[in-house]
Amino acid sequence: MQRDQVWYFIINPTSGQGKGKIQWATIESALLQHQVPYDNVFTKYKLHAKELAKKAIEAGYRKIVAVGGDGTNNEVVNGIMEQKTVPSTNILHTLFPIGTGNDWVRQYHISNELETWIQMLKMEYSTVQNVGKVTYYNNKRREQRYFVNVAGMAYDAYVGKALYENQGASLKRLRFLYLTVACLFKYQLRKACIRFNDEEIKDYFYLINAGICRYSGGGMQLVPHAHPNDGKLGITIARNLSKLDVIKSLPLLYNGNIDQHSLISIHKTKKITVEAIGNQPTLLEVDGEFLGETPVEISIIEAALKIVIPKPTNISQ
Repeated sequence: MQRDQVWYFIINPTSGQGKGKIQWATIESALLQHQVPYDNVFTKYKLHAKELAKKAIEAGYRKIVAVGGDGTNNEVVNGIMEQKTVPSTNILHTLFPIGTGNDWVRQYHISNELETWIQMLKMEYSTVQNVGKVTYYNNKRREQRYFVNVAGMAYDAYVGKALYENQGASLKRLRFLYLTVACLFKYQLRKACIRFNDEEIKDYFYLINAGICRYSGGGMQLVPHAHPNDGKLGITIARNLSKLDVIKSLPLLYNGNIDQHSLISIHKTKKITVEAIGNQPTLLEVDGEFLGETPVEISIIEAALKIVIPKPTNISQ
């Protein structure tokens, strides 16, 4: 069988507290039972999934599955976007979720129940979504990354950095919530300048989020107005919130009503830039992965990723 008809599985064995490696045997058995043609490979280090996706496409594969969490998905998508062999929309992609957050799949109601997921894979019902592109600085070096879910700055990235330093990929959700609250009492607001839609805002910010999809942080809705194929980023800006305000507003982070707070606003734009004011940079994470700091520019690439999802689904919910 030609490789463009074979599903290429890229498995992160450490995702979901090691479930990636454990569950692959069950996944493989189901693929054989349902006669789904496949090849597979395991990642061995950070960003390896990106390299593997590039090599797979160069070798002729056109159907790629990430097995892992949002971070593994992000790496595979970066491989798809960075390769120069074919247009990115010539690649059919999806995720079997084994992460701790699994936020990207929430947007599309992609199941982690294996039989349901394999039926989705076999049907190959697809849609396209936008991809975000972010430029930022890491150790004083300018870098670039693509993302498919949410880019978070200020406190969101401060928590992301803490998770990274605490080997966040293996953290359970309760541990994640504990660190989120613990970081609140350590975090110091930093002043920045935000520019978008010919508007400039200078202030101290608690949150600056840019979303392609709406869920992040294990089910939070920090950008509830984001839509994956409307051609714009969903932007949420939270200004100088007190720690008490944050605690009181926790339900708003989950119920989609985050903009009901007087110091929080939501917007739509195609590009946003963020620069630090003073000596303290504003931090950045994308798709749950801590990356670096300001100056940051986030833009959108329309209809850049072709993905397999259940049929049909209301992707705005």
